[in-house]
Amino acid sequence: MIKFLPKLLLLVLLAFPATIIMKGPLVAAQDATEDEEAADEDDVDVNAEDEDDEAEVEDDENTELTEEKEEEEEEAIGGDVKASPNADTTILFVKGDDFPANDIVKFLMGFTNKGSDNFVVESLDASFRYPQDFQFYIQNFTALQLGIVVPAGRQATFEYSFIPAEPMGGRPFGLVINLNYKDSNGNLFQDAVFNQTVTITEREDGLDGETIFMYVFLSGLGLLVVGEHSESQKRIRASSTISLRNMERRRPAAKVEMGTSSHNDVDMSWIPQETLNQIMQSRRDKASPRRSPRKRTQKRSAGSDE
Repeated sequence: MIKFLPKLLLLVLLAFPATIIMKGPLVAAQDATEDEEAADEDDVDVNAEDEDDEAEVEDDENTELTEEKEEEEEEAIGGDVKASPNADTTILFVKGDDFPANDIVKFLMGFTNKGSDNFVVESLDASFRYPQDFQFYIQNFTALQLGIVVPAGRQATFEYSFIPAEPMGGRPFGLVINLNYKDSNGNLFQDAVFNQTVTITEREDGLDGETIFMYVFLSGLGLLVVGEHSESQKRIRASSTISLRNMERRRPAAKVEMGTSSHNDVDMSWIPQETLNQIMQSRRDKASPRRSPRKRTQKRSAGSDE
């Protein structure tokens, strides 16, 4: 058994590389197959994306064609509906060219039939447009349905009123007023009687809620300031009074020199006796009443007679 072990090991060593060599092409073939499948999937994805792009391009082209057709139809319709040469229109704003926001704007429209056929005035409408693009509506008012027949050579007057929205105040807008009518043959006409840019003014009322609130607020603020000022003055006065009282309490009493009540309280031992005698003599002279020379002479004469 031990003798066959080296041969068996040699056989295994020879058989193992052969097995690897035989499996190598198979793995390579499998890898090649997977790569081909991935490439096919990429081609399919690319083709699908190309088809989607082509479909989107076709949809865009169809949309553009549809929009162009609609615009052409609108232009054709708009081109057909125009004012009749046998009719004349005028407009007059009752309050002038002032268009206040959130207030009634009234105007009168005159229609004159200059032709030989009758006209039927069907409706009257008005709208505010964006000033840079009159196709963009800002505020569209309700059309006034008329249905009035105006015979040949006759005139008619129509009244219309509208209220501009309050947020539109202070800004310009395009005002378009149209009169729709038809002749006896059923031909439709539309006359843009007014087509201009106007400025909506802000309404100036005497007193509104905001103004009243502002006045009340300012009045309350003024009263508050006055009250605070008076209170501060009172506090200042009270504090000054208290400080003065405290100062008076803290101030020491003034010392008053009372002097001596009698001469006995004075020590005169340090004065020389001669000086003291002179002082006493002067005090006696001041205490005795003075006599005039005449009285002295009389007294002396009386003394001599005795």
